[in-house]
Amino acid sequence: MNFMAGVPGIVSAEELSITAAHIASLQVSNGQIPWFPGGHCDPWNHVEAAMALTVTGYRDEARAAYGWLASTQMGDGSWFNYYLGGGVKEARLDTNVCAYVATGVYHYLLATGDIDFAQSMWDHVERATDFVLRWQLDDGTIRWSLDATGRAESYALLTGSSSIFHSLRCAVALAERLGHHKPAWELAAGRLGHAVANHPGAFAPKNEFAMDWYYPIFSGALKGEAGEKRINDGWERHVMDGHGVRCVSTNDWVTAAETAECVLALDGLGLTTQAFDLFSCTRRHRREDGAYWTGIAYPEKVTFPDHETTSYTAAAIILAADALTSSSPAAGLFRHGELPMPLDLAESGCPLATSR
Repeated sequence: MNFMAGVPGIVSAEELSITAAHIASLQVSNGQIPWFPGGHCDPWNHVEAAMALTVTGYRDEARAAYGWLASTQMGDGSWFNYYLGGGVKEARLDTNVCAYVATGVYHYLLATGDIDFAQSMWDHVERATDFVLRWQLDDGTIRWSLDATGRAESYALLTGSSSIFHSLRCAVALAERLGHHKPAWELAAGRLGHAVANHPGAFAPKNEFAMDWYYPIFSGALKGEAGEKRINDGWERHVMDGHGVRCVSTNDWVTAAETAECVLALDGLGLTTQAFDLFSCTRRHRREDGAYWTGIAYPEKVTFPDHETTSYTAAAIILAADALTSSSPAAGLFRHGELPMPLDLAESGCPLATSR
């Protein structure tokens, strides 16, 4: 069993171990990790939980989680949006949800060095990535989903496309480690990353959501001065000082997962002090059993959803702690040092094409 270092003054190594055990306790016999006991599971957050299990030493459980993905993947490489028990709760196909397996498997390889397991998952990553790229548009963005009838939505989402950009980079890195050549994936990532970094108008307007604010940074599409400017421009709108990140800027509802992910974005920019300060806000979400309240609404200081804790929230806490302490070999994945430099490919006619 691995022991992750604690984050001084915020969460101890023992407490992180308790949180990891809590996530592991939620896993059901087929490997699926639901949000909470008896709750539904979505593949994106399932992978997030598997990543947390990986870096805390629950490698058998992490492999079982990826095994569940392998057993439920459909012939076209996709997964449904939500599963409940052994059935499907929502039949939408979300491209970001399907792409995230690449991030998880590459993360597992970084953390463990287990090339054989990564190779066993390669076919699933390849099919999922190819499925996602079928829906890339002429401007480089990626349609966010197909509804239950198979009809593709006409637009892209900034958060989803940002996350897909990171997953594509992980897929390319995984391919290289396994001796496969996927230049089309690298080109697709270059087109998508350019759109995320330079063309916010190409995405459906969701500016009130915190994830649209920090995900272009979290994904590595925006770095350096551009990333810092985006953080500073949105800080007052999206952060309640001393409390954490508002899920939606119009409500004083702070969520621990968004706060922890924003910590990873800050860490990726090298804003270490700011990252530690923000991470300290997650402390008030912690329960003695290691679980974390999904959100707290202010000024009432009540949990919302009422008394809900979620596996993905606990997982985000662990991944942020790993990054801040560099406890595992995968700790730098969201600093993007473990990934090849992405291409920046402007589409034909883009006014930025000649200046970059």
